[in-house]
Amino acid sequence: MGSTFILKVRTSLKSSQLFFLHGRPAFSTLQPPWVLSVCSREPSLTLGVRRTHRSSSGQTEGQGGVRNRIIRSGEEDGTVNGEGNKRSAPRQRIHKSVFAAGTAKRTADILRRRAPLVCEYKDEEEPERRSARGAGELQPPERPLPSNEWKKLKESQGNPPRFEIQMMKALFTSGGESLLTFVATETGTLSYELLLRYLTLCVSSGHDAEVFDVYDIMRGSFPSLDTGASSLFIKAFSRTARWREALNILQELKKTFSPSPRNYGDVIAAAIQHGDTSTAWALYDELIDNGLSPHQETWETLFKVAGKKERHLGILLHMRNNQIYPQQSLASSIKSWFESLTGQEWTGNWTTATPKGVCRSCGSELESIQLTAEEYQQLKDRVMTDIIEGQDVFTKTTPEELQRFKLFVKRKPAFDVVVDGLNVANSNKDKSKQSETLLLVVSELVDRQGLTVLVLGRKHMLRPSRSWDRHNMNLIQQKAHCFFTDNISEDDPFLLYATLHSGNHCRFVSRDLMRDHKACLPDGATRRLFFKWQRGHQLVSIPSYDTIVQTSGRNSWHIPYDDTEDRSTYEVPQHWLCLNKKL
Repeated sequence: MGSTFILKVRTSLKSSQLFFLHGRPAFSTLQPPWVLSVCSREPSLTLGVRRTHRSSSGQTEGQGGVRNRIIRSGEEDGTVNGEGNKRSAPRQRIHKSVFAAGTAKRTADILRRRAPLVCEYKDEEEPERRSARGAGELQPPERPLPSNEWKKLKESQGNPPRFEIQMMKALFTSGGESLLTFVATETGTLSYELLLRYLTLCVSSGHDAEVFDVYDIMRGSFPSLDTGASSLFIKAFSRTARWREALNILQELKKTFSPSPRNYGDVIAAAIQHGDTSTAWALYDELIDNGLSPHQETWETLFKVAGKKERHLGILLHMRNNQIYPQQSLASSIKSWFESLTGQEWTGNWTTATPKGVCRSCGSELESIQLTAEEYQQLKDRVMTDIIEGQDVFTKTTPEELQRFKLFVKRKPAFDVVVDGLNVANSNKDKSKQSETLLLVVSELVDRQGLTVLVLGRKHMLRPSRSWDRHNMNLIQQKAHCFFTDNISEDDPFLLYATLHSGNHCRFVSRDLMRDHKACLPDGATRRLFFKWQRGHQLVSIPSYDTIVQTSGRNSWHIPYDDTEDRSTYEVPQHWLCLNKKL
């Protein structure tokens, strides 16, 4: 049979829970292409969630059977072969959770390197095609031109339509002002679009005097400004002595549009720079009250302001409540702010947490990833209402199938683990090994761990085929409770229902990140609660601690921060800023 898989799954309610995979890529806990592959003769798994002792075998509804044991347990530090000789354990490496910052980026890089090269010279286009494509592009002059030369240039290009607009887009260094002069001389007017192009050029180049000129022209020529022009003027005026005019433009913008966090941030930075902290904090409060999230640069600016201790601590609590992680530059400003507090001796250290959730700097325990009973009930009610019984649920199943599943779950004991069978099986790219992969996982959970397992699948998995071996599928149904949905149904709502219905101890096994389902939840607080529950219950690499800004009182703070630009929205940082006050 060749090499077989060794899948190790370590979970614990009190410590971090980690998946290991040896052998060919099989069930890979959300990271099939890049887990460690080590050949071994015997599969061996361990999963340490709550054991449920039972004498009856798991059955598919309406079926019976005898549970067969096919997995022989190996020692924790070695595996016993058929002759009784002990073989040394294969080398293991701990793989970071799929939720660890940068995992998605590393995965994409690995997949890209493994992908076949379609064209080694993709960027080296044929000169003929490249020149033909660029034939219609206007080439800007190398110097500002007088009006008569602009006229000649336009005529040499065949007097193309929108010549002025296209040319202004091409001017990045100089010549914009002379082009405006030419257009005003030729047509007697300047369009809004052309002025906006020129304004963009001036703001990006830092030509503030020209910005002031354009402002006067546009104010005198047009009844109002759009958001694009207003934002550019706010940005430019905010970096000059005329910054209060940016405040006036912001107030005018609010009459017709909602200012962006960047608009507020530009004026806040200007107010701080010119010593008007009252205006800065008032604008910050307005930004928060409008439900906007400040840019990191805005927070960094505010943390450079002395005093206002309660305001700064309020920012940290806002980050906590909204699961926001400061970037490293902002974390450095936070560290400096704490250490600069007069009359207090704060020290900050860059650190990490142990798998058990202990800060390696100060030794204190971080908050648990487990939900309280109140949080769990709140999440369960919202998921049942908005995902399981939501308006679009019957685009994923039928009323009859959902009701049949609810009755099925009601008649069964509480499950310890719910397995997304198709998802797990598909982690093995070898189609002939899919049912074997699923059987391997189920056997470990049931035979070695003594857990009550539900396997969710699709009805086509019951039809013998190259992927779905009849013998393997029969063994799976004998070992675990199974429910097979219609082939057109989505199984995620069923997985969530069964997991939450079974209680807070129940885990689920799936590579699906559930982002669509999280988006169905009605508010940010519930979505953050779902993400916390997901990280504590999805068997990929479950930490024992929550990655969130936290404080143990007046004397310490622990702030997770971004030290990479590769973190996806569903990932969490791996590094912490530990702040402690000397007692």
